Amino acid sequence: MTRGMSTEHHSPLAGGLQSQSRRPGGQYGALASGQCPPPSTPMPWSLPRRRVYLAAAVLCYINLLNYMNWFIIPGVLLDVQKSFHISDSHAGLLQTVFIGCLLVSAPVFGYLGDRHNRKATLSFGILLWSGAGLSSSFIPPKYSWLFFLTRGVVGTGVASYSTIAPTVLGDLFVKDQRTRMLAIFYIFIPVGSGLGYVLGSAVAELTGNWRWALRITPCLDAIALILLILLVPDPPRGAAENQGEVAVEAPRSSWCEDVRYLGRNWSFVWSTLGVTAMAFVTGALGFWAPKFLFEARVVHGLQLPCFQEPCSSQDSLIFGALTVATGIIGVILGAEASRRYKKVNPRAEPLICASSLLAMAPCLYLALILAPTTLLGCYVFLVLGKLLLSCNWAVVADILLSVVVPRCRGTAEALQITVIHVLGDAGSPYLTGLISSILQARRPNSYLQRFLSLQQSFLCCAFAIVLGGGCFLLTALYLERDQDWAWQPGTGTLDSKDMASKDTKRQDLAPAPPQRNPEPLSSSEQAPPCSHSSLALSTLPVTQGPWLSCTPDLFHPS
Repeated sequence: MTRGMSTEHHSPLAGGLQSQSRRPGGQYGALASGQCPPPSTPMPWSLPRRRVYLAAAVLCYINLLNYMNWFIIPGVLLDVQKSFHISDSHAGLLQTVFIGCLLVSAPVFGYLGDRHNRKATLSFGILLWSGAGLSSSFIPPKYSWLFFLTRGVVGTGVASYSTIAPTVLGDLFVKDQRTRMLAIFYIFIPVGSGLGYVLGSAVAELTGNWRWALRITPCLDAIALILLILLVPDPPRGAAENQGEVAVEAPRSSWCEDVRYLGRNWSFVWSTLGVTAMAFVTGALGFWAPKFLFEARVVHGLQLPCFQEPCSSQDSLIFGALTVATGIIGVILGAEASRRYKKVNPRAEPLICASSLLAMAPCLYLALILAPTTLLGCYVFLVLGKLLLSCNWAVVADILLSVVVPRCRGTAEALQITVIHVLGDAGSPYLTGLISSILQARRPNSYLQRFLSLQQSFLCCAFAIVLGGGCFLLTALYLERDQDWAWQPGTGTLDSKDMASKDTKRQDLAPAPPQRNPEPLSSSEQAPPCSHSSLALSTLPVTQGPWLSCTPDLFHPS
């Protein structure tokens, strides 16, 4: 059983502090009364094993809904274009607005997640994205700008969850268990994405109105909100690493100091750039691939062109199913390969990411080149490429959690999200649509030329993936150094509420200085009795040393 999930506590009757410092005014706190013998070691924050796994299951369910909201619109993109009368370039801008608002708000949520109650921030995000998604389904066609605006609000709500949820999981699990749980959590990126395509296209086909797809997910979001409030805790930062044992009176660093620390963390910097390349390709493929496959079938004579909504949803269903299948298999393979290979090579994680991206580049290139001649070959290499890409989602999250101190993980997640969206999937759908529109303007107006324009606009994705592989190779050069640095005493930033100080631990184990005989306390100065279940270790300024106080509200669940 890992330390972060331990339900065993040391007996509060065993041993005591080797030294005590005197309170101002000659008092020695609760120990002076002789009624509260201290525990031999600090009591770690813990939860029952079943409660921890239940909380993880809820977080995974919400992550599923999170990514369904991302990709419902791409699943009905042709219908949206027909309804609002927008071109390819403007359709790409729809996703850019969504991700642009996400990246602007991610640093704000990262700051809040490192300093305030994370459950409250997550709840606010769910309310925001579900309310905006539901309202967008009632916007008439002449107000297309308002539809763009509501997609931006959905992106803002999604930012809260994408930024904070992985840090909560990181504080519930550690080492191999954290790798496995992150693998399960990140399985729901491709699963949610695929189900977004499937839900959007299936609902549009059943009801004859694509807007009903946006009216179903808020019902699921309401269930998620209730489960989050009832079942998910907000663990102390670093709890899984036994850093939530003691409260310390240490000043919290500023946001700028956190950013400077992350800027010197080269594993974080290079892995973020590698994930950016992944996001660039994921954004372009996720938004345009269903339309690309639809037009490929038209070119092969397997499908009639779409002139009015609702358009055929077969390609969205197929692409969604492939995304789900390759996502599940790829995330499991990547996480398991990382777990096993780390026992042999401590740099396993970035090397796995680099090799999978470098292998994906030729698969994606061949899928695009073969599409006009053989649709089967296109699908085969597209599936291989998506499988290789999915191998990395859990692994890159584990890299971040292992090289960044717990008190900066929310800020690190936020900065990484900001960078990957600014340089990645915020612009790639718009850039792909823009290149396609420019190429179409110079060619005859035919389905073949439209298809070839979209095909050629995708080729930049193959080059981006190669750059991403190179970034992960550079990550491998710094990984061990930054992992050691992340867990050195005094490295990073500490929080007075819920982060233990390793220096304080060493101080508790140090030989006791000579003690003076305490002055007797008057009856009015006697410390009140306290129970061992409510015993908390506090810290006065360094010149006064540690003392024990009775904190009735503090409870360590067993």
